[in-house]
Amino acid sequence: MAFELPPLPYSFDALEPAIDRLTMEIHHDRHHGTYVKNLNAALEKQANLQSQSAEYLIANLSSLPENIRTAVRNNGGGHVNHSMFWRIMRPQASGNLDSGLDVMRAIEQTFGKLDDFKSKFNEAGAKHFGSGWAWLARGRDSKLQIMTTPNQDNPLMQGLYPVLGNDLWEHAYYLKYQNKRPEYLAAWWEVVNWKEVAQRFEESEQYFKKIAA
Repeated sequence: MAFELPPLPYSFDALEPAIDRLTMEIHHDRHHGTYVKNLNAALEKQANLQSQSAEYLIANLSSLPENIRTAVRNNGGGHVNHSMFWRIMRPQASGNLDSGLDVMRAIEQTFGKLDDFKSKFNEAGAKHFGSGWAWLARGRDSKLQIMTTPNQDNPLMQGLYPVLGNDLWEHAYYLKYQNKRPEYLAAWWEVVNWKEVAQRFEESEQYFKKIAA
């Protein structure tokens, strides 16, 4: 079955003032929509791959036919990244995280206080050159790490599981923040859906068990 553009779980203006309505509309409908369209086109003659998840495809790029590998990497990555991105944000988020959640304990053990983690994450995102993503990723050893990737690459491509990620492409913030990426990074925490992040942290354990089986 063809991949489909998932609907936003909120209205285009729901994340204001952190992210403006027009940015969300263009980002979701045009950018994400194009990734979905191009991913389907890349797989059009690959019936044996069409039943696989986009996550599986980008985690196993080396096993794909060489003539579609780049297209799947860019557009499959874009589809996976943005499908996560919409879900890990929500309106009227507090910007804080319940200290009783496992992911919070893991963050504190690795980075110190939540504000320290945010500062390190923002620094990595601000220093990343060009387009890409900033991530909190978990490895097979359960350790958390902050990392960035270029373009639409995803930690799954490196054998890691993305727990949280922020879009560093200019189309994600330029209408409101222009070239001031650090301001966007700082404001973004106000709309982070920590319940979804905590869920992804839990899912990471099942993911590694599944691929190890």
